[in-house]
Amino acid sequence: MTEARREFAWSAAGSQTVQQQALRDFAQAMANFFAGTPRRPTWRKAGVHEGLRIVGARGRHWDVRRLSRKVGAVRIPKVGWVRFRWSRGVPAEAKSFRVNRDRAGRRHVCFAVIPPVIDGPGTGAVVGVDRGVAVSAALSTGELLSVPGVRAGETERLLRLQRRLARAVRGSNRRRRVKTAIARLRARETDRRKDWVEKTSTDLARRFDVIRLEDLKISAMVRSARGTIAASGVNVRAKAGLNRSIYAAGWGLLATRLEHKAAGRVEKINPAYTSQTCHACGHRAADNRESQAVFRCRACGHVDHADVNAAKNIAAGRAVTFLPRPTDPGRPPERGALQPLGGALNREPQLVLSSA
Repeated sequence: MTEARREFAWSAAGSQTVQQQALRDFAQAMANFFAGTPRRPTWRKAGVHEGLRIVGARGRHWDVRRLSRKVGAVRIPKVGWVRFRWSRGVPAEAKSFRVNRDRAGRRHVCFAVIPPVIDGPGTGAVVGVDRGVAVSAALSTGELLSVPGVRAGETERLLRLQRRLARAVRGSNRRRRVKTAIARLRARETDRRKDWVEKTSTDLARRFDVIRLEDLKISAMVRSARGTIAASGVNVRAKAGLNRSIYAAGWGLLATRLEHKAAGRVEKINPAYTSQTCHACGHRAADNRESQAVFRCRACGHVDHADVNAAKNIAAGRAVTFLPRPTDPGRPPERGALQPLGGALNREPQLVLSSA
């Protein structure tokens, strides 16, 4: 890089720190590729993931100061002081920051700091979280939490902009303006989802000592059903809509932030049959779930919100041994079915949870 900066004036005009960090990112990407997991690095598309990273001692390579209650300024090498909206204080241990630009044209400055882990209440409280599409997160306490999505007026405006984009000429200024307007609407939805995840994860980490989630394979669940040319998929449009709903619910982001904030207190539970099993008596049947929201046990008559019932099973860790389905005499039980132990139903001790 030193030789390139001597040979090319445009290279020497930029910050050496920024260029070094870009080379390190490329070297790391190539190392990951040769390790066998990611694919080979490709050229970045203009306007996507634009940004720079500054590292070094604060006060020497960079600095930050507060100008007023809502305005701050950061000193960027080769640029000077740049103002930004002051949202929170910058900790003294910050040793690097990143400036990036999203598709909506907004620029953000992010200071790298490892936040402290949130301590639990120390009461032994346990909560189960059932993640879904209609209800983003149902708690075993009976609470139903949903991600705030796009409002009705924003949906109508988005449809108008999409029709306008379809009529715009490629490469025109009008098309660029319409794409930016669409990106800003999408950014509002993303910001609301991230804000909801941050507030929800912080609240759960403060209220409960143990947080139990379903061990969902989200990457496999959102896999496309399009298929191939030789074997085309079925219900492709419906599956694509379901995938968008899963992304909009923020399943993966919620689990990740909980693991960050409540480190060592998040447990993953096998999700099998949590929505079909009665929390009161342990009876399992697909007919127990009358609808998306109603759970009615066919054995004991217990009625509950379907997602809350699943969350209670998750909180209890599903410590239940089920009877096999009835079979003909002499016919071996189905694969994976459990034999009855000591009576009609054998249940391990359950956690005492407050009902809704």
